[in-house]
Amino acid sequence: MELIDPRVDLAFKKIFGVEENKDLLISLINSIVGQEDQVVDVTLLNPYNPRNFSKDKLSILDIKAKGADGKRYNIEIQITDDADYDKRALYYWGKLYTEQLRVAEDYSSLSKAIGIHILNFTSIPEVANYHNVFHIREEETGLVYFEDLELHTIELKKFSKDPRAELADIVALVKNSLDMWVAFLTRRDLLKKDKLPPKLDNPALKKALNVLDVMDFGDEEREAYESHLKWLRLEASTLKKYEAKGFMEGKAEGKIEIAKELLIEGIALEKVVKITKLAPEVVTELSRAVSKGEGKMG
Repeated sequence: MELIDPRVDLAFKKIFGVEENKDLLISLINSIVGQEDQVVDVTLLNPYNPRNFSKDKLSILDIKAKGADGKRYNIEIQITDDADYDKRALYYWGKLYTEQLRVAEDYSSLSKAIGIHILNFTSIPEVANYHNVFHIREEETGLVYFEDLELHTIELKKFSKDPRAELADIVALVKNSLDMWVAFLTRRDLLKKDKLPPKLDNPALKKALNVLDVMDFGDEEREAYESHLKWLRLEASTLKKYEAKGFMEGKAEGKIEIAKELLIEGIALEKVVKITKLAPEVVTELSRAVSKGEGKMG
């Protein structure tokens, strides 16, 4: 039987977004947030329920939780690089923050809201760190004044860049509990719950691996999982193919043809720019032409 990929949003929510696995969610949250935001217990605000799956298809498979002190946490895994993902992240943070306020309550009742975005792509190429934390800071002094806003990005592709890495290579990268969870998400194929090396011999990780081993999908869940997994594999193979092709074809004409093919495949503009090294305005114009079915720039 093929191993279930925990990066697929449906599987991710069935691992971390159900009552019986709240300990796994607590472990994941605590591996990401600072000491002042650690949780000892959480209340799931939108627990996964397979009986509701057929009604709404859970188009956004995020996990919302509230800590005992009222702080809100939104955890989402994103398979592909959507356009304007940064704006969407802010939008969902805004919803997480404002939906706390009920009629007749004042602003003092609002608690800190923390967005955690686990990304199966590189969103911030300017920095090497796979885990980045964002606040609103005063430009000159660096003072964090609006303390209730906090966003985390975890870019899985930056953890291990070698798809051929062996278990020993992955273990060498593990320095803390977040590294452990990222190893689980990215290289679950190398991890056996009964044969974990000392660095990964953790009760929460063993339980997560066991959850995956016994995970069962209903018909509609299986269809959704396979669909999302297919997209994950398609994007990975497409990018690999055209990155290699782009390396070999250095001429502008070749890059433009590659860009057109990538755009037709549905690859995000930012990734097309990164692969082809074409100017963003050129790729944007190509995208307009492709969307009109022209196949060439006007």
